[in-house]
Amino acid sequence: MPSFKIDTSTAVVFVATAPTPKLANAKTGERALDRETGAALSTVGLLVSDEGEGNLYQVTVPETGYPEGLAPGMPVKVVGLKARDWENEFNGQKRHGISFRAVAITPVA
Repeated sequence: MPSFKIDTSTAVVFVATAPTPKLANAKTGERALDRETGAALSTVGLLVSDEGEGNLYQVTVPETGYPEGLAPGMPVKVVGLKARDWENEFNGQKRHGISFRAVAITPVA
């Protein structure tokens, strides 16, 4: 499925939830890995505010793409943010949504 770039150049972005490991299999605890680089993936909650509107996004980012110590309330810059729609079927129920992925998240000085 195609992905779409999200321009955050005029947005104010804050960490809403600290990075947590993204799991490929919750039962076994197996970590999700980037298909291209093999890097372990994490999920970071970001509050993105732009043009009078704020949204909370759960963004997947490689562990190599953010520094230790990211904490709620920190202002950050998001590099390479993209959105992609998804759809799957599990136990006869169709589910769909939008996933968010970034190359990096860096603190704003």
